[in-house]
Amino acid sequence: MKQYVGLDISMEETSVCVLDESGGVTFEGCVPTDPEAIAKLLRRHAGNAERIVFETGSLSNWLWHQLRALDFPVICLDARHANAALSMRINKSDENDAKGLAEMARMGWYREAAVKGAENWKTRSMLAARTKLVNLRRDIDNQMRGLCKGLGIVLGKAGSTNLARKVNAVLA
Repeated sequence: MKQYVGLDISMEETSVCVLDESGGVTFEGCVPTDPEAIAKLLRRHAGNAERIVFETGSLSNWLWHQLRALDFPVICLDARHANAALSMRINKSDENDAKGLAEMARMGWYREAAVKGAENWKTRSMLAARTKLVNLRRDIDNQMRGLCKGLGIVLGKAGSTNLARKVNAVLA
């Protein structure tokens, strides 16, 4: 018998709902947000899972790759589309969201989101971290220039020259 699983992922806990072909709930519960713990629960309660779905989010890329490596049929859903469907439900809770996601998987009413490859994600993360560091350095340099101006120390135009060297040259 086919089963459909909805996972509502949060930082510490993941709510899980397993439905059978007719839409009956065969399991509802929570598990720590860890691929091994989720896999253990899925093997026990959803051995015939046709689709396992969850929304896009900060942990979805990681979980998708980890569960896919363990041979689970995971599908990452577009969060805006899933949210529109889940917002129609009366009681908004993690358990109800997991059940709603499982129902979407069973009925096929979902829009799959593309999950970036691990190398792609790593490159993007490194570029984002570098951009953040460059922006922080620029902000600190500008703050120091502003403080120095208040003391009558004019450092000139900002540029690629090291700020510490400019301060030492002006003070000398």
